[in-house]
Order: sequence, then structure tokens, then C-alpha cells
Amino acid sequence: MAAAHNSRSRMRVGFMGVLLFIFFFLDLALLTCAARQPLASRQKLRVHKHLKRLNKPPVKTIESPDGDKIDCVHISHQPAFDHPFLKDHKIQMRPNYHPEGLYDENKMNTESKERVDNVHQLWHVNGMCPEDTIPIRRTKEDDVLRASSVKRYGKKKHKSIPVPRNIPKSADPDIDNESGHQHAIAYVEGDKYYGAKATMNVWEPKIQQSNEFSLSQIWILGGSFGQDLNSIEAGWQVSPDLYGDNNTRLFTYWTSDAYQATGCYNLLCSGFIQINNNIAMGASISPVSGFRNSQYDISILVWKDQKEGNWWMQFGNGYVLGYWPSFLFSYLADSASMIEWGGEVVNSEPDGHHTSTQMGSGRFPEEGFGKSSYFRNIQVVDRENNLKSPKDLGTFTEQSNCYDVQTGSNSDWGHYFYYGGPGKNPNCP
Repeated sequence: MAAAHNSRSRMRVGFMGVLLFIFFFLDLALLTCAARQPLASRQKLRVHKHLKRLNKPPVKTIESPDGDKIDCVHISHQPAFDHPFLKDHKIQMRPNYHPEGLYDENKMNTESKERVDNVHQLWHVNGMCPEDTIPIRRTKEDDVLRASSVKRYGKKKHKSIPVPRNIPKSADPDIDNESGHQHAIAYVEGDKYYGAKATMNVWEPKIQQSNEFSLSQIWILGGSFGQDLNSIEAGWQVSPDLYGDNNTRLFTYWTSDAYQATGCYNLLCSGFIQINNNIAMGASISPVSGFRNSQYDISILVWKDQKEGNWWMQFGNGYVLGYWPSFLFSYLADSASMIEWGGEVVNSEPDGHHTSTQMGSGRFPEEGFGKSSYFRNIQVVDRENNLKSPKDLGTFTEQSNCYDVQTGSNSDWGHYFYYGGPGKNPNCP
């Protein structure tokens, strides 16, 4: 009897032990959930706070056919004026000077055998913003959540600049590791530049991974390629991570410290002051060029108003969009030391192979008009505010078997180049 009693006692003790063990882990799980909940709430609070900062109260909202909401925000309420240095800033409504020698694109389009058409933005189908407002693409919660952090939303990763010259390794120890960024560009250096212009045809390149992008742009550069690089950038891009789709969109970017803390895309931070009520940064461009079909292109001009010191941007022939105040920059407060034109992609090497993300049209330069992507009428602005053809135009690409560039010049297109490629192919494994 005693043995049986002891056996039952041991069973009870064992059962109680198991129960205590289960309760311990249930408590632990509940504590973990409780600990996680405030973290998620805090993250949500941060996101909503950021959205409130970015999405200013609109005078009017326009629904774009692609799902974007375009808010018409009063010009004096735009994100630029969140900057403490711009608190009492008087908006400069027009530049003091336009560069001399602007090429008449319409005349070229009419006379050229190679027919090119202008593009518009998709949201225009459903309305326009009234005067004294600017159109701003509304940022959604999902847009911010796709970023690595709230702080990094709307910012490029470091090492987004092509480096076509032999910079001493001491200038930047990571110069050879472009963090997967690859380029096919034309460039000039060795002088003082006060702006640049080009016309580029617009495509919708295929992106393999959502964390990759493909863009075509102008870079206005000052400083070294170390931590002090100043850059103003403008062009078109396809970036699923930033916009949540594969649409081709107009964009701008700026940084004064090599993409570390300053600057952002479009109007996603304080800095760029927009004055135009017709064009929205980050909005879809339509239509795009087709292979062996109609070609559509955009013209971009960025130049320095040497009287006020601000850097201005013009889109097309008549849309002066706005300006970057000179105080944002160190080196570019005076002039640029290098100009680059061309394409950039991110190669994240999925599955250990080169990405098949396309640059430009996804075709190599030798295929020419109607098939390959191009920049034409490439010009720089000199000290006297004149648009000039660039001297000693160089080219650069990291892997010409993946993406390449070829320059030329003629009376119709001035200095031009074809560029781009498919990425992964038998010669680019």
C-alpha cells in the first residue's frame, strides 16, 4: 500500500511539474507579446507622425488613374518650409536669369525625321491644381513601411554615384564596392559648371527584384567622392520600393553629404522649393516609348542663378519647377566640378547571378533609335550663363557586357549617346 501511495504521490508531483512548466512558458509568451505590442504601437505612431509631417493639408485632391492621390497644397505650406533656415524665407517666384541658347525642341521635333513626342503626367487626366498651390504625391502608410526605417524613407542608399576616374583609395575606402549600383554614363569634369541640360527618351524598364530600381538622370556634382559629396539629380525612374509599383516616374534628388543624413527624393524632406502647379515630383509619366514604336522624351535643365545662388530646375520647355536654396550645399554653393548623364540600376545579385533588371529600354546602345534609350542635345551651362556643348565627353560603365554606352554627335541632336542594356545575359552571367 505504501509503495502504491508513493507512486501516486510521484505522479502528482510529476503532473504538477508539467503544469508549472506549461504555465511558465504561457506567461513567457504573454510577456513577450506584451513587450512586442508597445514596440509595434510605437512604430505605428512614428509612421503616422511622419505621414502627418509629409502630407500637408490640401486645398484640393486629385485621384490619378494609377491610384496615386495628388494633393494641391498651398505653396507656402509645402514640406520645404519645415526647414528651420526657411522659416522666414521669401519664395523666389521666378529665376533672375535663364541660360542663353536654349534649344528649340519643338522646332527639332517638327523637322526631325526621327519623330519624338512629348509626355504628360497621368494625374492630369482628372484635373489640375489651382494657382498658388503645388501638386504633391500623397505618401501612404505602405510607402513608409516598405523602407528599412522611417528615418531612411525617401533616401537613396550610399554609393549611388558612378566614379569614372581614379580616385585615391584614401578618399573613400569603399569606392570599389558600389553596393550593387551599376551605371552607364557620359560625363565631363575639370571645369566649373553652372548647370546642365539634356533630353532623354522615357521607358518602362523591367525590374527583377522589388528592392532594385532603374533610373535615367542628370547628376550635378561638387566636392570629393568621399563623405562630403554634393549632388543634385533629376530624371525618370522605376522604383517598386519607393512607389509601390512599376510605373515610370519623374524624380529629383539632392544630398550634401554623400547620401548619409541630408537630402531625399522629390519633396520627401525639407529642401527643394516648388513653385509650379502643373508638375508633381514622383508622379507617373505617360506615355512611355515603345520598342520599334513611338518615342517619347522629356527635357530637363538644372542651372544656377548666380545672383541669388539657388539651383533651378526646368522640365520640358516651359515648366520651371522650383529651386534648391544654395545654403543646402557646401561645394555646390559655388559651382559644380562634374556633370554626369546616364543610367543607373541596383544589382542585388539574386540567386548569386547578375540581375535581369533593365537599364533604359533594356537594349544595348548599338541597336539605335526606336530600340535603345538615349540622351540627346547634351549641354552644360558656363560661367557666363550660356548653354554650351560639353568638351571632352567621357564615358564610364562598370560592366559593359551588362550595360553599355556609346556617344556621337550630329547637327540635329548635338552631342548625344545611346546607353543601357538587359543586365543578365550569356555575356553577363
